[in-house]
Amino acid sequence: MIKVAQFSDLHFSDKNLEEASRCFGFAVDQAIERGVDVAVISGDSTDHALDVHSPAVERLAREVRRLADHCPVLMLQGTFSHEPPGTLAIFPLLASRHPVHVADRLGQVALTKDGGWQASQGWRFDVVPPGARAVFTCVPTVNKATVAATVGATEAAEAVGHELAALLAGYAAINAAARAAQVPTIGVAHGTITGCVTEHGVPMAGFDHEFTTTSLFSAAAQAFMLGHIHKHQSWEDDGRVLAYAGSIGRFHHGELDAKGFLLWEVGAAVVRFQLIETPARRTVDLVFEGLPDLDAIAKAAQDLALAGAYVRVRWQVGEEERASVDRDAIKRALGEAADVQLEGRVVPVVRSRAAGISRANSLQEKVRVWARATGSEDGPLLERLAELAHRQPSQIAGAILAGEEPERIEEEQPQGVEQQADELAVPSVRALAQEARQDAVELELF
Repeated sequence: MIKVAQFSDLHFSDKNLEEASRCFGFAVDQAIERGVDVAVISGDSTDHALDVHSPAVERLAREVRRLADHCPVLMLQGTFSHEPPGTLAIFPLLASRHPVHVADRLGQVALTKDGGWQASQGWRFDVVPPGARAVFTCVPTVNKATVAATVGATEAAEAVGHELAALLAGYAAINAAARAAQVPTIGVAHGTITGCVTEHGVPMAGFDHEFTTTSLFSAAAQAFMLGHIHKHQSWEDDGRVLAYAGSIGRFHHGELDAKGFLLWEVGAAVVRFQLIETPARRTVDLVFEGLPDLDAIAKAAQDLALAGAYVRVRWQVGEEERASVDRDAIKRALGEAADVQLEGRVVPVVRSRAAGISRANSLQEKVRVWARATGSEDGPLLERLAELAHRQPSQIAGAILAGEEPERIEEEQPQGVEQQADELAVPSVRALAQEARQDAVELELF
């Protein structure tokens, strides 16, 4: 039986320095106090590319050195955007009591009985190394760009999953041989399992993720230690276990569960683990459907004891209310919080076109078309439109102030085709009548 401390997703950076330092420092203290035999950091030790002279690099190196003074350390290459290739190369150079091994390629590495690391020449061992205390199968982040160059960009994501499934199955024979020799077998990987859940409670569906539980269990390792997803979760099959340690601290708002590291006990045919919580910072969300309620915020600050907490206030308002939010007042109400993040969402006014309005012959008809398009009643609007056409605004205002009932004015009808025809017919009849009278005069003369 071997005791392993698994740390993951440390995300050291200048922005995260306080949280990462406090949580990882606590975790290292606990690992040393509990007497672990080996430590594993399963990827994303840093948050992005860092200068060597940055405080984050200095603090991370200090903690890894402190850990390596107690036991051997294995560091796995994480996501390239967090750990650009070569970032971890400095850690084996630390003058620590025990060696630090960086796993930046697919392969296996054995922890020897004298506390050293022995890496496989190829992608796996042909036989179990003599004197091995444990065999680790290492699956760092895979460069999808390399796969895309071979199979095409659109097929790369699924191709990575298929190739890794075949590779993991190929480790089963050597891991079975190690188990027969009573050597614990441990997998370490960085990536996403299809169906796992993020720290915000969102299931990772789809076919473009690196792993499935089936592919990982096919490697026949007794324990598989996973990084990349910040929520701790696990799966079990026939006594073998897969588990995400989750991030060491709480780096974002909305993260739901406890943070910590995993303390494993792994034997040739048995495995168990427990989550050791770290003192991650407390985050609180205050959400409003409309304008933020200052009284409710002040009450929450008192009832929830938000002093020292990281608070996010979110609201949603229409465009006409966006200027009504007093951000300074919100910050004053949460003055004892360690940090206040304000996120307002403005709902834009949606304007729809009224089809056919340009073809209407009169203003009254345009109002009717608009009313049909917006689901409004046109009667009151047409009444007021007619009143405006016959009275001055000052007269209308005076009548309203005097409490008079508005005059009901018949709506002016647009001049249509029939009316035009009647008007055109009048002169024709008059002309005929005139001709008839002239004819009568002429007859009398004769």
